[in-house]
Amino acid sequence: MSAEATSPGAPIRRRGRPRIDLRRLGRVALLGPVSRDRLPDAIGHVAEAHRAHHPDADLSILHRAYVLAESSHRGQMRKSGEPYITHPLAVTLILAQLGAETTTLTASLLHDTVEDTDVTLDQVREQFGKEVCYLVDGVTKLEKVDYGAAAEPETFRKMLVATGDDVRVMSIKLADRLHNMRTLGVMRPEKQARIAKVTRDVLIPLAERLGVQALKTELEDLVFAILHPEEYERTRALIAAATARTDGSGTTPQDPLAVIAENVTTVLREAGIPAEVLIRPRHFVSVHRVGVKRGELRGTDFGRLLVLVGEDADCYAVLGELHTCFTPVISEFKDFIAAPKFNLYQSLHTAVVGEDGAVAEVLIRTHRMHKVAEAGVIALGNPYAADGGAGPQTAEPADGERADPTRPGWLSRLLAWQQSAPDPDTFWTTLRADLAQDREVTVFRTDGGTLGLPAGASCVDAAYAQYGVEAHTCIGARVNGRLATLGTVLSDGDTVQLLLAEDAASGPSPDWLDHARTPAARIAITGWLDTHPEDARSPHGGRPAQAGPEQPPQGHSRPGPRPPEPLAGPAATPDGAANAVVDRPDATVRLAGCCTPAPPDAVTGFVVRGGAVTVHRLECAAVTRMRSVGRMPVGVSWGDDIECRVTLVAESFGRPRLLADLTEAIATADVAIISATVEPPSEQRVRHTYTLQLPDPAALPALMRAMRDVPGVYDVSRARRPVTVA
Repeated sequence: MSAEATSPGAPIRRRGRPRIDLRRLGRVALLGPVSRDRLPDAIGHVAEAHRAHHPDADLSILHRAYVLAESSHRGQMRKSGEPYITHPLAVTLILAQLGAETTTLTASLLHDTVEDTDVTLDQVREQFGKEVCYLVDGVTKLEKVDYGAAAEPETFRKMLVATGDDVRVMSIKLADRLHNMRTLGVMRPEKQARIAKVTRDVLIPLAERLGVQALKTELEDLVFAILHPEEYERTRALIAAATARTDGSGTTPQDPLAVIAENVTTVLREAGIPAEVLIRPRHFVSVHRVGVKRGELRGTDFGRLLVLVGEDADCYAVLGELHTCFTPVISEFKDFIAAPKFNLYQSLHTAVVGEDGAVAEVLIRTHRMHKVAEAGVIALGNPYAADGGAGPQTAEPADGERADPTRPGWLSRLLAWQQSAPDPDTFWTTLRADLAQDREVTVFRTDGGTLGLPAGASCVDAAYAQYGVEAHTCIGARVNGRLATLGTVLSDGDTVQLLLAEDAASGPSPDWLDHARTPAARIAITGWLDTHPEDARSPHGGRPAQAGPEQPPQGHSRPGPRPPEPLAGPAATPDGAANAVVDRPDATVRLAGCCTPAPPDAVTGFVVRGGAVTVHRLECAAVTRMRSVGRMPVGVSWGDDIECRVTLVAESFGRPRLLADLTEAIATADVAIISATVEPPSEQRVRHTYTLQLPDPAALPALMRAMRDVPGVYDVSRARRPVTVA
């Protein structure tokens, strides 16, 4: 587990009990039966650690579980030469130190008995109850498939299903893997590497998502040592050198982190804030990452300050004092109390500068937050006990399944999509990609519900998260009340409304895969496209394409950016500038395509290459750009001819007769169409660009309103093109 925090002035070492000699415990376990009125010496350490978190726990069930496990495994040896009973003992001790409740510890002691001995599940159920039996069965199912390239995906699929039914199953599995990684040195190097890679790709991300940082950090260090031995040795040497700068009695006054810790303690004491200030050493991987990030390690980079307080409000009081009495590094501030991480983690993060310029990172949290930060879901106790405590639950799970009140949203989503993964390879690849997502956002539905999505998720992901396969008919979305494309990336706190088509036979476009971030969305879209190959070649997906002259033919399967196709008249050009009068005789006048000025817009002009004058609206971004590079403006006014030319862009959902309805609305306003283009549809959206000749510029607002009233059109605006300086 990760190095424990230590107080300033104390040696940097693990706090608590002395290191346990598992070989000695194994010998003690083989000495024979013990008195029924006391626990065997070999499990005394587990009992001590358990009572530290649960003072009133009934230890008799642990006694009985140990006796059964020891007698069942008697004579079995590990590859390291130790009695096999040392393994379940070590796994149980790891969980006890993290605060696991009695039921989990009982199942941990017995987790290998059904798989490796003559003990049956019926015996476990009869002697220890249904809850312990349920956990032992869940862990046993994970051990039935040997590790190997082909078997690994199915092993972890079973693991996830078991975890979804009860997160304590995964807790036991993580502790089991940690002890196996500690003793991996007896295996061949190639097998060490294979197990380390699986641990890195799946188990460490799962430990992170379950919030069990104590297991995650030690697993990271063990994997680091196996897969990157040279970097590990360099990091170990750096840490050893930093530790050598302290004397035998603790850190010296020259230790910059200890100096800042003493100053922080003084500041908080004078402010009357009860707080415990500790130095928390970084583990190997953390030191390595800081070194890669900064290039050269500072004296304060080998640890962080941890400030523990009693109440949430005290966390912010500490933050205020630190930012008042020290120079804060504002870019390092993060508030995970107001917005907890998806894995239950809560803390305030900041960094302050000491008197000599040394920068110290500071974590501020309550004692309860610290317990959850270290142990994650393990700290939550038995989720099925009526009081949430350590006692077993006697209720029979309905149909062998249950809804875990501690199940994180990401786990529910993962359990849902894994059922749709068509083959082990797809499942394995998708699982690792999904676990690589380390942040979540919460978006609100218009019906009052919420959706938990990985950071970077789009409206496509929200659609499949809310509607499942019904999302195939999604045609659009509103984000915070405004129409948005399905590719719009959602932010934490957004409100999203998904718009579904009435045609249940319609399907997604291949473009959706470019915006899908969640496995559920990608698997569903890919599945539909594979079963509808003809529709998949169409840019509309399974949606009806506009027919006849209203929609240009699209012959490519993955529509990408390409020039708009003209439907009528010449290409749109910035001509028609006869009504603009410039203060430069005989100069050619052009209306800028970036802002399409028209009477009575306030305008100005600039001379461009060739001596022509380009006319811009005053609020056009190009005006600022031109002035910033020293271009002098040319005066422009509108002539007596009231006719003007303007370019409008209509954004709409694709549908039949859309072009006909738009041109009819324009013609009804007595406006001439000089040219019109329609861009290839993207995500069922179509962009129409019209260059129009208006008899009177005053009619422009009414024309734009009439075009917006056409069904399917959601926006009409003056054309704006990227600004360039000629």
